[in-house]
Amino acid sequence: MNSPQFTAEPSATDTETASDAASDSVTFDVIIAGCGPTGAMLAAELRLHDVRVLVLEKETEPASFVRVVGLHIRSLELMAMRGLLDRVLEHGRRRPAAGFFAGISKPAPEGLDSAHAYLLGIPQPVIVRLLEEHAIRLGAQVRRGCAVAGFEQDDEGVTVELATGGTPAGVTGEGGERLRTRYLVGCDGGRSTVRKLLGVGFPGEPSRIETLMGEMEVGVPQEEVAAKVTEIGETNKRFWLRPFGGGAYSVVVPAAGVGDRAEPPTLQDFKQQLRAIAGTDFGVHSPRWLSRFGDATRLAERYRVGRVLLAGDAAHIHPPAGGQGLNLGVQDAFNLGWKLAAQIRGWAPETLLDTYQAERHPVAEDVLDNTRAQMELHSTEPGPQALRRLLTELMDIDEVNRRLIEKITAIGIRYDFGDGPDLLGRRLRDIEVKQGHLYGLLHHGRGLLLDRTARLAVGGWSDRVDHLADPTAELDVPCLLLRPDGHVAWIGDDQQDLNDHLFRWFGEPAD
Repeated sequence: MNSPQFTAEPSATDTETASDAASDSVTFDVIIAGCGPTGAMLAAELRLHDVRVLVLEKETEPASFVRVVGLHIRSLELMAMRGLLDRVLEHGRRRPAAGFFAGISKPAPEGLDSAHAYLLGIPQPVIVRLLEEHAIRLGAQVRRGCAVAGFEQDDEGVTVELATGGTPAGVTGEGGERLRTRYLVGCDGGRSTVRKLLGVGFPGEPSRIETLMGEMEVGVPQEEVAAKVTEIGETNKRFWLRPFGGGAYSVVVPAAGVGDRAEPPTLQDFKQQLRAIAGTDFGVHSPRWLSRFGDATRLAERYRVGRVLLAGDAAHIHPPAGGQGLNLGVQDAFNLGWKLAAQIRGWAPETLLDTYQAERHPVAEDVLDNTRAQMELHSTEPGPQALRRLLTELMDIDEVNRRLIEKITAIGIRYDFGDGPDLLGRRLRDIEVKQGHLYGLLHHGRGLLLDRTARLAVGGWSDRVDHLADPTAELDVPCLLLRPDGHVAWIGDDQQDLNDHLFRWFGEPAD
């Protein structure tokens, strides 16, 4: 019997339309509030399945300041799964996957289970632009200068009201323009309007300490800066000046107190705090951008209420320790996109959309906990400093160091899919297959049966799941089923058992 070949079919045509009950001017399947990394990635994931998407962004222009962020291993894998990695790598700088947890300097563990075991430093405006362009290329609409002012949901969809005059067309009038959508997703940041209007609680802790962050030039020799930073950095882990390029330095210094984060700090604020801590302001001048961040830590009680969902910072905020925030939001979008698309396409199993919160809420809880711990370890008090010294010693044990790196980079996540081998519920690394690399087969956002026996079939699910019969695949199991987000949904070699799991994740088979 010949081995079946890898097959990929186009998405099914749209079989559902939204209600026309209200006096609505435009109909969409999904409206996304916020075109940051989370909103742009979600829009792209939905467009892979021909979902009609509108992204509303309240800012009329992209951010002008250049803040460098880090893409961790799992986010780099997601970019590879959608064919974006080469484009992203062109604009970033690779760094070792080490020193993430509380800034404790330890080398990266050997043999991290990924083909992309590094950190990619990339300007935040660049990654936002690349993801937005990706979404638009796939057919998403983006409207800038538009903000959600209100919404009402019913059994058929959501009526979204825009702020008066908040559209490029200049639509005005009482209440502004009204748009109709089947689902609304708030990706509109920590102060999310969607979350507040939805009435979802956002419990946690307010900021106790704040830190100033910016990029600027200095007026003293680099050697003098380096010596002072080394001296102070022995005890104060919230202080640094690092060369950034083009004559600028990245400057981080504790703030004097907790201020209004809506108001950016001034250069004088930086000078004052630098003098207080270092005894010199290093002659800082010519700032490129200035900001502040706090250690507020909050998690939405629910990620979904009816037809309205939350993702990214709208669902969780935490200190930037370990550089996890942007990555957590992008990974939210990757988890939600195919599930929401399945709901709209009409083939989602009854509880599929509920697994978004079931899977991602615990992940966010873990991130909040590890950032809380890291912020304690940044304290200059004797107790936290003693704990930091102890943890530094423990991280010489490979398994301790490895566990913390896997936690920060999100490659240690295992969703609860029930009893089974350890690989069940985990993401699968980019293994070699006869077509090249596994992630090259996942660009279209479909499921994949990786079949080393060449005896199984996806049958009536072939419009949603591809099949690769490859006895040479680098696997220690006979066959596995991958969800569109790259997590292993089934392991085995029995056709009926496979069918049961295809039904669990991909609904009823097509006729």
